[in-house]
Amino acid sequence: MIPHIRLLILIAISLVSASALANEVDVYKSPTCGCCVKWVKHLRDNGFTVRTHDVQNVVPYKIKYGITQPLASCHTATVDGYTIEGHVPAADIKRLLKEKPKVTGLAVPGMPMGSPGMEGHRKDAYNVLSFDQDGNIKVFASH
Repeated sequence: MIPHIRLLILIAISLVSASALANEVDVYKSPTCGCCVKWVKHLRDNGFTVRTHDVQNVVPYKIKYGITQPLASCHTATVDGYTIEGHVPAADIKRLLKEKPKVTGLAVPGMPMGSPGMEGHRKDAYNVLSFDQDGNIKVFASH
């Protein structure tokens, strides 16, 4: 094989590997939470690689990753240096990773019906909030 073609192949492989790592999500959740399992499936169905960590108490992870009570939901996740709290749609996480705003992360407080993992007989309107370490909270998306 021509040396420069071999080099191009190696570069392409490393770029694909780096891209896959950038979309790797760590999820801290209760081992018995069914909606968390559904949210993880939603992320996987949308191209994310997800590692789940079943923990008896999610509160220490919420504290570690900057989740305050007004932002709290059932599970906490991290991806590419951002914190994701609750039932945030995959499309909003992809937008976050593309735009790279200077925020700590995104949250969907509570567990709104109709959000990913909370599908059911009704769909409530909800906001995805961005938040930073200074306590600033803004609407990132509305659904």
